Amino acid sequence: MTLEPLLTASPIIQIHAFAAFGAFALGLVQFAAPKGTLPHRTIGWIWAGLMIAVAVTAFWIHEIRLWGLWSPIHLLAILTLVTLPMSLYAARKHEVKAHKQGMIALFMFALVTAGAFTFFPGRIMHSVLTGG
Repeated sequence: MTLEPLLTASPIIQIHAFAAFGAFALGLVQFAAPKGTLPHRTIGWIWAGLMIAVAVTAFWIHEIRLWGLWSPIHLLAILTLVTLPMSLYAARKHEVKAHKQGMIALFMFALVTAGAFTFFPGRIMHSVLTGG
């Protein structure tokens, strides 16, 4: 394992990857921590900021081109930018079930599922994991 492929990638890919790593780690903390507390809300806002960074930077990454410059991953970025504010609004309105469902969906699809694709051969994270 080596971080060299990531550290030599373009700055936008580095920002995207490190924001995703941070969001993944904070997401795990959020699942385990008590809900509705000040730390939950604080970490949640940081997580939301990281998710926005992940989604926005995705629009400048064009390694997989299925439709011109775009790929299905870009649809997840759009979904994130729609679902995140809706889930935050649900929390603000004390609609706990909707908030929980939206946030879990974002974590599972935008981080776990999309993240899994970054480990396919030929992708940067595959090179990080395999050392070349």
